[in-house]
Amino acid sequence: MKSFVYPAIFIKDKEDEMYRVLIPDLELTTDGAFMEEAYLYAKAMLKAYFSYIDKYELDFNLPTDFETVKKSCEEGDIVMLLDAEIKGEEKEI
Repeated sequence: MKSFVYPAIFIKDKEDEMYRVLIPDLELTTDGAFMEEAYLYAKAMLKAYFSYIDKYELDFNLPTDFETVKKSCEEGDIVMLLDAEIKGEEKEI
């Protein structure tokens, strides 16, 4: 089992009454009608991303430090760590 943890920024879109989610290190975005939905969609997206990365043995960006991401956000944005576990093959080095 492989585990990946990345900071995600949750932004309340006041116009659309949606929560936008950005995982800046991977340039991934999603949204949800409410915070819990956005969180679940973001976790599913992260898992799908790393399943694809693992299957095709692609390179990916490492996560930025949580505090660095938090400092780059605007007031009202919420930063959380998202995790994804995949059943990738462990490769010996």
